[in-house]
Amino acid sequence: MKRIVILGSGESGTGAAILAKKQGFDVFVSDKGAIPQNFKDELQQHAIAFEELQHSEELILNADEIIKSPGIPEKNELIKKLRSLNISIISEIEFASRYTNAFIIAITGTNGKTTVTSLVYHLLQKAGFNVACGGNIGVSFARLVAEKQYDYFVLEISSFQLDDMYEFHANIAVLTNITPDHLDRYNYEIKNYINSKFRVTQNQTAADYFFYCADDELTIANLQSNQINAQMVPFSLNPSLAAGATVMDGTMYVQISNNQLNPFTMLSTQLALRGRHNAYNSLAAALIGKALEIKNEVIREALTDFKNVEHRLENVATVDGIQFINDSKATNVNAAWYALECMDKPVVWIAGGTDKGNDYTMLKELVKSKVRIIVCMGLDNSKIHEAFSKDVDMIVNTTSAIEAVKVAKQLSKSGECVLLSPACASFDLFKNYEERGRLFKNAVKNL
Repeated sequence: MKRIVILGSGESGTGAAILAKKQGFDVFVSDKGAIPQNFKDELQQHAIAFEELQHSEELILNADEIIKSPGIPEKNELIKKLRSLNISIISEIEFASRYTNAFIIAITGTNGKTTVTSLVYHLLQKAGFNVACGGNIGVSFARLVAEKQYDYFVLEISSFQLDDMYEFHANIAVLTNITPDHLDRYNYEIKNYINSKFRVTQNQTAADYFFYCADDELTIANLQSNQINAQMVPFSLNPSLAAGATVMDGTMYVQISNNQLNPFTMLSTQLALRGRHNAYNSLAAALIGKALEIKNEVIREALTDFKNVEHRLENVATVDGIQFINDSKATNVNAAWYALECMDKPVVWIAGGTDKGNDYTMLKELVKSKVRIIVCMGLDNSKIHEAFSKDVDMIVNTTSAIEAVKVAKQLSKSGECVLLSPACASFDLFKNYEERGRLFKNAVKNL
């Protein structure tokens, strides 16, 4: 019996373990940390052997194949040892893709991928498709494959997941954009990170689609150096595109090719999602709708009534005339740029956390024009002070969500906005960006 060892027991690892067990493998789960009780219960229910707080090499190095959590870096000593023994290491997404013949829509990019994934899922549900949504958000792909038959999957896929994917095949691949992120995992080489993102197109054929942002410099600069066999269709806010998706004079125009009958059109003002970055997200979703031959009125309705995901430019409350916005999902500089760009009133900006090699230069002009005060929420805020001390009235340090919200409230005025858009990972003070966002919202509600 083939032995599958799964490293990491989060949603991804547990989903992979359930699917592997169902497929009749000898399955073992190993986690260097503590396994959350809900996942432990599930592993026990499925009679899956596991260990926590350690990696026992004698139980791991005898694997025929390893399914690795996306959170474990290549420089990990155990991974190095497994590589030296030529033991196959794959991602949970790669593993799950072996056991489904469903149509796969794979969405990656530095920013926007969660919104596009959620929006496309909303659209396909509205059109009556038998569809599931998962991957890097919500439920793991492996769990979805194990538990039910679906005809379509809409998957958000991170660069870490793409790194360990080899045979995975996307019928439609979307690359929203590429900006420097997670460079600590890519030897601080942007090219490694770019190559990782383009892996979403590997194994595509001429019958498949690749949708990409024609306004994104790094995407365009690297299109030629990647062999892409799919039909390539751009989306852009530049109206000179011959085919693809664009906006002209306040109207969206979407068609897969020049000769596609009945192109999709819609007024930008009708979109549920506001802001320039969300115009791109909506264009990408509309392209997928056209590729799947969904009726224009269904696409229009989906783009009009979609509710944005939690922790992404989420309006929390207005207290004493001050609007509080939760954008905890902005874990990099580019995402924070999008958030600040959308703001139409003076901003008290809550930023900071675990710095991933951030370069704040691109934010300077926006901060000068829109931000009055910065409230730092992190253990080491020196880079933020260095970057912006000359551009704002004041920078204050705090070390919890409650303190950050209280200080921001005291320093802001009616008619202003308190924006949590950290531009950093959350791991210095919080488990993840979701916990950071929830604690921020609770603090606002308790003002």
